[in-house]
Amino acid sequence: MDILKLSKGYHVANMTGISEGYEIQDNIILANVNADKQVEVIKHFIKVQEEPLFFILEIPTNESIELEIGNGLIEKLHKDIFYMDGCTKVEALTVLNRHSEILINDGLCKFGFASHKSGDELMVEKYGVVTIQSNQVVKYIDFYLEHEIKQTDNLKTAWDNFTDDNPGTAESYSTQDKTVYSIVEDLQSWGMYFAERRLDCNSSIV
Repeated sequence: MDILKLSKGYHVANMTGISEGYEIQDNIILANVNADKQVEVIKHFIKVQEEPLFFILEIPTNESIELEIGNGLIEKLHKDIFYMDGCTKVEALTVLNRHSEILINDGLCKFGFASHKSGDELMVEKYGVVTIQSNQVVKYIDFYLEHEIKQTDNLKTAWDNFTDDNPGTAESYSTQDKTVYSIVEDLQSWGMYFAERRLDCNSSIV
């Protein structure tokens, strides 16, 4: 069984037993998806949704804001949530095509697309994990077949191999001086807006 291919922003020392596959958990399909397949999986999801759609982007809160929150000290890390509502499928696909290199390879962001009507949502999580959430998750049972990703009863993700000595690392990614923060700037004219700031429970201060 082939080892899961991670994107450029992730490094995991122990990938033993981590491969492509998906598991159904109540109203969520949890999957390991190779980095080089993620764009096609997302496009597939977008194409089968009811319009209008929305784009979700979660990025680390800027350091200057963290210092302001902590009165000069950074004791906890936060993440900023941005949305772009009311997208057609064409607009959603355009966002993905324009920004996929950074979105896929940046290890600090999470992103996804969802339908305003059904509430069905796909999120690209960290370390190759992709989730699909739906109140009618049964309609996605065969979703991954055309991507040659098989169902399993006991999916193992990179998170299962993390230890204190080998926690895995996630890093930012840039290309042509563009970062995930540039995406927010680029999409503001399309209606992207800041929604909320949350404590990032998966990040820690070293």
